[in-house]
Amino acid sequence: MRILLTNDDGIHAPGLMALYNELKGDFDVSVVAPESEMSAVGHAITLRSPLRVQEIFKNESFFGYAVTGTPADCVKIAVQELLESPPDIILSGINLGANVGVNVLYSGTVSAATEGAFLGVRSAAISLDTHKDPDFSIAASFSRRVIRFITESGFNNGVALNVNVPALPRAEIKGVAITKQGMGRFRERYERRVDPRGNIYYWLTGETGADGEREDSDARALAEGMIAITPISFDLTCTKEIEKLKGLSFPDLNP
Repeated sequence: MRILLTNDDGIHAPGLMALYNELKGDFDVSVVAPESEMSAVGHAITLRSPLRVQEIFKNESFFGYAVTGTPADCVKIAVQELLESPPDIILSGINLGANVGVNVLYSGTVSAATEGAFLGVRSAAISLDTHKDPDFSIAASFSRRVIRFITESGFNNGVALNVNVPALPRAEIKGVAITKQGMGRFRERYERRVDPRGNIYYWLTGETGADGEREDSDARALAEGMIAITPISFDLTCTKEIEKLKGLSFPDLNP
């Protein structure tokens, strides 16, 4: 089975290496990832500058390709140009920090997986719910179950899986939940600072919480110690509003 690995934390990120080390012995693994961190770039693609690709070696062995672009760029160029044949599965991660709620729209990690879905490749994003002292081992080993689930479930190729793993010891993880994308968002704020030359600048900071989330949401399951798996698609149509809008009379286009 051919598996493409990518991420948004960059090709040298420890989460990507953990995933690679977990899978390289049993699968035909390829790595195509951004040359530097591309967190929160969403589903951006590069149009106004060329994509440069560099071969990366680790321990004197070929590791993968570093791309001067976004996670979505990496998936596009991997599938269409760099790989000899299309991958059977694309895994994006392991991301440092959870991707739940509406923050999924900002995530480069998730967007790499949905780009795979665009291209007809079964894909999943894997994230670990911590930003400090990460232990990627449980999320890496769970990736094998994700691969098995993808191959055995037969879900639609236009769907990607968003997988979030709690940063807990294995014995404290309470199970796996199939969830809906929550409506919570990053509780953001800007920290105002002054540089040594007296210029004002700002850092965006904050945190994601599960307060007020519905019981079947990704954030709630994660907060309760469950691995959350959410099927997501790129159809952003609000279907519940379709019939209501059809019944409205819009003004004539003519003045």
